[in-house]
Amino acid sequence: YLKISKLALAFAIIRSKPPGKSSKEYTEYLAKTVSEQDSGWKWKVEVLEAEVLRLRQELLLNRICPRFCLENRKQDTSAETRLGCESINPTSYSSQLEDSGCDVSNNSAFDSLGLASDCHQSEHDVNTSKHWFERAPPLNLCHTSKEQSLTAPMQFLRHLLEIRKLSEGGILQADFSELENDSFTICNSVSRLLDGLTVFYNSPKFPAPSFLTEAVCVLINLITDTKLSNHVLKKCFKKMEEFKKNLIQIILRNRSVNRFQALHSISETLGLLGRNNILRNSLISLLLPEVRQFAEQLLQAHQVQSAYDVTQYENIFPLCMILEQLLQNETQESNISSSDYEGEEKIKFLKNLDQIILHLSDEFPLFSLYLWRVNVLLNSGQMQ
Repeated sequence: YLKISKLALAFAIIRSKPPGKSSKEYTEYLAKTVSEQDSGWKWKVEVLEAEVLRLRQELLLNRICPRFCLENRKQDTSAETRLGCESINPTSYSSQLEDSGCDVSNNSAFDSLGLASDCHQSEHDVNTSKHWFERAPPLNLCHTSKEQSLTAPMQFLRHLLEIRKLSEGGILQADFSELENDSFTICNSVSRLLDGLTVFYNSPKFPAPSFLTEAVCVLINLITDTKLSNHVLKKCFKKMEEFKKNLIQIILRNRSVNRFQALHSISETLGLLGRNNILRNSLISLLLPEVRQFAEQLLQAHQVQSAYDVTQYENIFPLCMILEQLLQNETQESNISSSDYEGEEKIKFLKNLDQIILHLSDEFPLFSLYLWRVNVLLNSGQMQ
C-alpha cells in the first residue's frame, strides 16, 4: 500500500507540474511549502503550550495562596518586582562586564561580577511587606522572543518566592503542599528557565541584560530556600544536572578571543549553585573527571613533546577555581555527611596524581599548583 501511495503521489506531481518546471524542481517547491506550513503549526502549538502553562501556573498559585492571586489582578502592569535582586545595580553590573575580564585572582574568582554578594545580601534585605502586593506584575507568559521566553518562567518562580517570603512574615497564609500535586508545572517552569539561561550563556551579550542577572538570582534563591528547594530538586534534579553539564562544556569549548567575561559569569553561576549541598556534591562529581582528563592529556602531550591546546588550557582554570572553592566550602561545613564524589570519582582523580603533578610542575606550575591544592583538600581529614 505504501509503495502504491508513493507511486500515485509521483504521478500526481508529474501531471500537475506547471510548464517550465522539472519534476524535481516542482517536488522541492511542494516540499518547501509543506515545511513552511509545518513551521506555522509548530509555532501555533508553542503558543498554545505557553498559554496552557500560564493557566496552570495561575491555578497553582491560586491553590497555594488565593489571596495573593486576588491582589495580583489589581496591580499596575507597569510595576516590576525585583525579589532577591533589589540590591543589584544593573548599571554597575554592566559596567563591570565591560572590563576585559582577565583578572583571575582567587579573591575575585566568585565575586568580580558582584552577583554573589548581591544575591547573598538580598536574602537579608528583602522587604516582606504588603508593598510587594502593590508591585507584583500579573503573569504574562505567552511570549516569542528569547528574552521574553526567559522572563516568563522567571516571573512565575519569582511569585512563588514572594508568597514564600510573605507567608514567612505572617502577611499571607500559604499551602506549599500543593506543589506535590502539580509536579508538571514546577518542572516545566524550572526547565524553561534553565534552557533560557543556557541559550544566553552560549551566546552571551555584553553588557549583560539586567533580567539575566535577575534570572540567576531567582534560580539561586529558589534552590536555597528551605521550603521550596526540596520540591524543586526532587522534581528537577535531572534537569539541574543537565544544566550544570552544559555550563561546564560551554566553559571548556569557548574559543572566542575575549571570552573571559563570559567564562567568569558562568563560573559565578556554578559557584552559586554549589551553595546547595546536594548540587555541590554532584557538581564536584562532574568537575573531578574533567580536570583529571585534561591533566592526563596535558601530561601525554608534555611527555612526547607535542603541541597542546592553549585555549583549553586557559579554559580549565575556571573549572579548577570552582572545584577548589566547592571543596573548601565542603570542609567548612560543621556536619559533613558522606559525599557522592567520595567513591569512584575521587579514587580515579587521586590515582597517581602526585606523579602527574611532579612531571607537570616545571612546565605548567600554575596548573600543577591547582592540582596540588585540590589533592590536599580531597585528602584532608575533614573530607574522609
